[in-house]
Amino acid sequence: MLQIVGIKNCNTMKKTFDWLNGKGIDYDFRDVKKDPLDREELDSLAGRLGLDTLINRRGMKWRTLGLKDKNLSDAELMDVLEEHQTMIKRPVLVIDDAVMVGFDEEAVTSFLEEYL
Repeated sequence: MLQIVGIKNCNTMKKTFDWLNGKGIDYDFRDVKKDPLDREELDSLAGRLGLDTLINRRGMKWRTLGLKDKNLSDAELMDVLEEHQTMIKRPVLVIDDAVMVGFDEEAVTSFLEEYL
């Protein structure tokens, strides 16, 4: 089963939901605002994707926390991410051990064809 991780009121998430619904693809959605990932889940995602892929450094939360000019270690970044999960790039698509981030129709189609 496809699991999607993100926040409900994000435009990219809405586009993803619309696209998946239009294709008749079933998924489970986890809103990290209501049901945050625990540290083990975040570590797992970061281990599979890398922190640079998982963290949205162009987003509002990154800017409001003033992280641009800070030289944080991976452990410190994970601490911040655990507390502020809206910094996760969206959507995160998970099928078993396979993970992808972002919405690009062609990339999502290939991901789903390979792992679903």
